[in-house]
Amino acid sequence: MRCSFALEINNILNSKIMTHTILGANGTIATELIPVLKKHNVNIRLVSRKPQNVEGTESVTADALNSEEILSAILGSDVVYLVIGIAYNAKIWKEQWPVIMRNVIDACKATGAKLVFFDNIYMYGKTDGIITEDTPYDYISKKGRVRADVARMLLQEMAAGTLKATIARATDFYGPRVMDKSFAGLMIFDKMKKGSSAQWFINADVPRSFNYTPDAAEALFILATNDKSFGQVWHLPSADPLTTRQFVKLAAEYMNGSEKVSTLPKWLLKVIGLFNPFMKEAYEMNYQNEFPLHFSSAKFEKAFKFTPTSFADGIRETSAWHLSKD
Repeated sequence: MRCSFALEINNILNSKIMTHTILGANGTIATELIPVLKKHNVNIRLVSRKPQNVEGTESVTADALNSEEILSAILGSDVVYLVIGIAYNAKIWKEQWPVIMRNVIDACKATGAKLVFFDNIYMYGKTDGIITEDTPYDYISKKGRVRADVARMLLQEMAAGTLKATIARATDFYGPRVMDKSFAGLMIFDKMKKGSSAQWFINADVPRSFNYTPDAAEALFILATNDKSFGQVWHLPSADPLTTRQFVKLAAEYMNGSEKVSTLPKWLLKVIGLFNPFMKEAYEMNYQNEFPLHFSSAKFEKAFKFTPTSFADGIRETSAWHLSKD
């Protein structure tokens, strides 16, 4: 009897441990989010078409385009992080993102799971001044229109009270353990590691914001575990903007590299796009490098008493990681 009673108590205690499910488990943000979740002792479920095997986590195979598979994968979750990345192609985005968002919304509604959607800022378009959560949608790109449409889909459900959800937005990011999904990783840190000078697109002398990936992951967990975050849009922590040239100068100090930065003109990017599908798709987003981009996270910082990692500290940590790689 005592064994049975002890087992029952143990089951009750275990049932109180929350399950946090990551949709898009192989991506950059998931990589940073996993150690944050481990630190907070929650059950971690990794969901992807080809989920990675990470010690201390559960892996589930599911395709976000299949509603039944997503419902099954989310079942039993307390929190769902939608951090999926799909091919960088406007046509594919238009076809797949609305389906993915509808499937995830319906699964969260059916199971009662809270939803944290990791979003970008394409829907804002070219802005003059500081970008806040209240900046109107004024997209000037095909991909911006898609992001506006799926955001509105979720916002409508949030406003109707059909599920608890929050939208977390980020601009371009950098940090340790990220390179192929980060222009700063590819064009600054990796080039310096190889002994080359940094490169950038169009203009290295306009102020621009970046998100530091460890900060973004911490912020996602904060949003997921604070009731006041739900029903709102939040910009993830970002230090005050600096120019790319200033960014390169800091990186050069820690990477023992050159402070020189070569800028690729807009006409050249168009030519490269004739031969490179990714660069062809990226061309419509060039306004983000041609003009100032000041992304404000003041709302998040004030609400959660969070100080973004400084560029000096973030670039130092990112440089150390790049230098440690073989």
